[in-house]
Amino acid sequence: MSDPQLEKSIHTLAEWIRNGRHVVALTGAGISTPSGIPDFRSPQTGLWKRDNPLEVASWRAFRHHPHRFFEWLRPLAEKSWYAQPNAAHKALAELQKAGYLKAIITQNIDNLHQRAGATQVIELHGSLRTLSCLNCQRQYKAENFIEPFLTQGIPPRCPNCRAFLKPNIVLFEEMLPVEAWEEAQQHCENADLLLVIGSSLEVIPAAQLPIFTLEKGGKVAIITLSPTYLDHEATLVLHRDVLEVIPPIATLILGNSV
Repeated sequence: MSDPQLEKSIHTLAEWIRNGRHVVALTGAGISTPSGIPDFRSPQTGLWKRDNPLEVASWRAFRHHPHRFFEWLRPLAEKSWYAQPNAAHKALAELQKAGYLKAIITQNIDNLHQRAGATQVIELHGSLRTLSCLNCQRQYKAENFIEPFLTQGIPPRCPNCRAFLKPNIVLFEEMLPVEAWEEAQQHCENADLLLVIGSSLEVIPAAQLPIFTLEKGGKVAIITLSPTYLDHEATLVLHRDVLEVIPPIATLILGNSV
């Protein structure tokens, strides 16, 4: 490692994690961009630079303009469905398996934490794994509908009533799942160390979670490329690619390459 300051910060974080009583990770889009999934807010490449989220990714859009909603969702769903976990996902999973991470709270809908082997994952914004019929209240696995949607652009419909099926992701104008939010808040309140990984902390209410840790006297370490509103209050801030930071931390702690 050629950057002494980065190396020092990685060793510090590794020590904090080793000695932590209740260490929690909060992940955002930046942990999945190395896997080929675009984020939403990067100045040049973010998805919201091309589309108004309220027009394509809102509750209203799904209900009143479903074809436009599914047209927007299709390329994102394709990248998410076929993406592979990267070294940062795997490192967090290994840290969790070894007992160093109590939970991974994620804003992502791509299921990559679970595919990397993590088990205690709180999905604040839902997941693409399942679909729900808002008409007859039935739920289905996305894998039964994904191929015609991705290859032919055929939106999923309920086999029972033929209504459009809604992916179980949180859209604009929707509330977060209450159970997931309450569990995430509890973990952050209990955390003596919260790792914010790949999140710009711009999406409310998820962006408020580090406040719970700080108010209870815990440390907050931010590892993300972009500045955040909490940089001045965080205990440690690294504006670096997550792949430069998270896998080396796991290697230091676990004593092997992950």
